[in-house]
Amino acid sequence: MRVHFHGAAGEVTGSLHEVVAAGRRVLLDCGMIQGSPEAEARNADPFPFDAAALDALVISHAHIDHIGRVPLLVRRGFRGAIHAQAATADLMRIMLLDAAHIAESEAERANRRRAHGQPEAVPLYTAADVEAAMAQVRPLPYDRRENILPGVDLAFREAGHILGSAAVELWADGRKLVFSGDLGPKGTPILRDPAPIDSADLVLMESTYGNRLHRDRAETIRELGRILDETWQDGGNVLIPAFAVGRSQELLYWFAKHWDEWQMSRWRIFLDSPMAAKVVAVYDRHADLFDEGAQRVWREQPNPFRLPNLRLTESSEDSIAINAVERGAIVIAGSGMANAGRILHHFRHRLDNPSTRVVFVGYQGEGTLGRRLVDGAKWVRIHGRDVRVQAQRHTVGGLSAHTDQRGLMEWYGAINGGAGADHPPLALVHGEDQAREALAGEIGQRYGIKPVLVRPGMRFDV
Repeated sequence: MRVHFHGAAGEVTGSLHEVVAAGRRVLLDCGMIQGSPEAEARNADPFPFDAAALDALVISHAHIDHIGRVPLLVRRGFRGAIHAQAATADLMRIMLLDAAHIAESEAERANRRRAHGQPEAVPLYTAADVEAAMAQVRPLPYDRRENILPGVDLAFREAGHILGSAAVELWADGRKLVFSGDLGPKGTPILRDPAPIDSADLVLMESTYGNRLHRDRAETIRELGRILDETWQDGGNVLIPAFAVGRSQELLYWFAKHWDEWQMSRWRIFLDSPMAAKVVAVYDRHADLFDEGAQRVWREQPNPFRLPNLRLTESSEDSIAINAVERGAIVIAGSGMANAGRILHHFRHRLDNPSTRVVFVGYQGEGTLGRRLVDGAKWVRIHGRDVRVQAQRHTVGGLSAHTDQRGLMEWYGAINGGAGADHPPLALVHGEDQAREALAGEIGQRYGIKPVLVRPGMRFDV
């Protein structure tokens, strides 16, 4: 078994790993690269392999940095099955159609502005490409080992990151590969905790927060309540860039759970996303995946997805109308790293207002607008216009959908190695170097192994 590392190897987006085993080629994830315009331009580059030569694609979860180039892969010749956990399969169409819509809109906008003689802008892929890719998707449940190719078996285990997120177990050539996907912290609302893995001959593990310990969740929730109350007293609005799948639903959960304590009925809450209603419907269909705490909230509190003052704004006209709300609005809008989507329109309209609060509830990748705002930028450029930043900014780290250094070490430490080894070889992916180096040092000290910090183009033999 040989693993070739192509993406999310020294960065946190563009997940792309190729496994060659049993005479077959299996791709793990096919994610979009996110960040600066220069980074995102790499999405259109040729793949570092022949798409038509791949036999199968395995998806860990439905975030766009793990699935965002799947339609492009199919358009370039991939004809194999796409294996995903059942809830992930439901979410994929929603996420990819939204990405196609954004790409088509941006190409149209660029063509309206292009000077005479400039080449025409084309989208990375279209809605038709998405539908072609979805025809190849094969949903699988958790915890069932399936033969997906001659000599290759697959199983998905709960990863606790978003609905349907999975750690991947892959068996071939008498070896077992484990790919963490993205791991969530224990105790994440709605979701069950990551499932333990018993053994592996090689582990590919994410390292997003490999150098951090998250704040206590209870203190984080108290901070969120304080931010909301202070904003109300200041007569302002709250803007929250959040992924449409995962963080948005968790925020609504906390609003419902603290409905009386936070006086949530005084707010107007907008889930400003054309995909919001569709995502809520997917959560409803897969309520059997919720943890016990979520089941209790659904029984005893206002339904988080049907709060009486919640509005799902699907049309552009409804989204623009939010600008007329001078105070008392909570706007949750994509994208989570503020590098595209409707949150940019709200930023352009409200960042220059000191009574506006911007609340960051997830990781902001290097080169993104979200990272620049977190780092204290006084001016930012949005849709070709320079915008002064006078809004107050808050980073609420305890709501991360990624586990921290302690969680990563515990998850890896529970895996037994092959051939009598205490722990299997470890390759760290999906992390910037500072995070990966810190995690590698801690793991080396505790478990006596030297993790590999992979780079694009590296390969690992098992």
